[in-house]
Amino acid sequence: MTVKHSKIEILRTSLTLGLTSFGGPVAHLGYFKSEYIDKRKWLDEKTYADIIALCQFLPGPASSQVGIAIGMLRGGLLGGVMSWLGFTLPSVIVLVLFAFFYQSLKLSDATWISSLKIVAVAVVAHAVLGLGKKLTPDKPRIAIALAAALIMLLFPSTFVQIIIILLGAGLGYLLFKNKAQTKLASFAVPISKKQGMLAFSILVAILIGLPILARVFPHMYIQIADTFFRVGSFVFGGGHVVLPMLEQEIVPTGFLTSDEFLAGYGVAQAVPGPLFTFSSYVGTMMNGIIGAVIATGAIFLPSFLLIVGALPFLSELRERSSFQGMLTGVNASVVGLLLAAFYDPVFTSSILDGADFGLAVILFALLHFWKVPAWLIVIIGVIAGEIIHLFV
Repeated sequence: MTVKHSKIEILRTSLTLGLTSFGGPVAHLGYFKSEYIDKRKWLDEKTYADIIALCQFLPGPASSQVGIAIGMLRGGLLGGVMSWLGFTLPSVIVLVLFAFFYQSLKLSDATWISSLKIVAVAVVAHAVLGLGKKLTPDKPRIAIALAAALIMLLFPSTFVQIIIILLGAGLGYLLFKNKAQTKLASFAVPISKKQGMLAFSILVAILIGLPILARVFPHMYIQIADTFFRVGSFVFGGGHVVLPMLEQEIVPTGFLTSDEFLAGYGVAQAVPGPLFTFSSYVGTMMNGIIGAVIATGAIFLPSFLLIVGALPFLSELRERSSFQGMLTGVNASVVGLLLAAFYDPVFTSSILDGADFGLAVILFALLHFWKVPAWLIVIIGVIAGEIIHLFV
């Protein structure tokens, strides 16, 4: 197969996944395994597991980063772009259209918008429990999570979130560096260490340069790029954790109201593909199509740079117990940040009476115990909200 055909194949395959991969990051990894490993045999299961491990260590959307990495292994840097584009584009289109629909029809008081906010309560509660079970299995990590949640609730700001993540890394180093896994297998990747260092250098340069540029030239486009690039660079724990960081950047500054923010988050649960495409909705609400393009590109760009930067060093980093310990602490602090976000803004902005709480509990039960997929939870939540509205 020629390189050209390989790129087309990557785009076509990832587009199929982007149209059908409902259920969140864990489900995405299952879809990837079925398509890339079992069906197409683009790589073996061991390599796939190593890529997943790498992406769990990095900030950003883990499932998207896995897809990008597979695309790079298949077709180089352009292959990674094709893989991301196909997987991401369907949900971007849906969320941009919803933003225009919301704005043109002034839906802030619609019953089904309130129902979407209640859906967000159930989904975030499920995410907190799921991440908590995986990332805080013992008392020290539970303590880190609880401390992170308390600090965030007392001093809510993006700067405090970054401090919490850094403190979590420090505590992880002190507490868990001697409990790291050993005998982790290595594998070769088609990216040089020089390319990796260049990618990291670009990431740091943009992180430093964009805030300065936004201050010197306070244009809306630069502000959007600065906000979403920074969020994409510091979101540990996957798509759900983008909620608290974006909320702190967008709602207090008046770009979106809390209702507008949570309505889009609710719709994001109903579409396939990565939850980070929620940025497309926010960008559209802020500044139309151009805002959507800038926001989407800015929030995903760190994922590309981090994958290119980290792949050549994966084997060496995973062998270091100090690195594993730091990430253990970071992951625990992420659970605390998500717990704080569950209370404010998700719960406080969505649950207004007993009926709202009852519906949220039912939706959570369907999601958590009956394993109903998230997209179906959205439909059930909207229909049930309309029915309740008729009788209450």
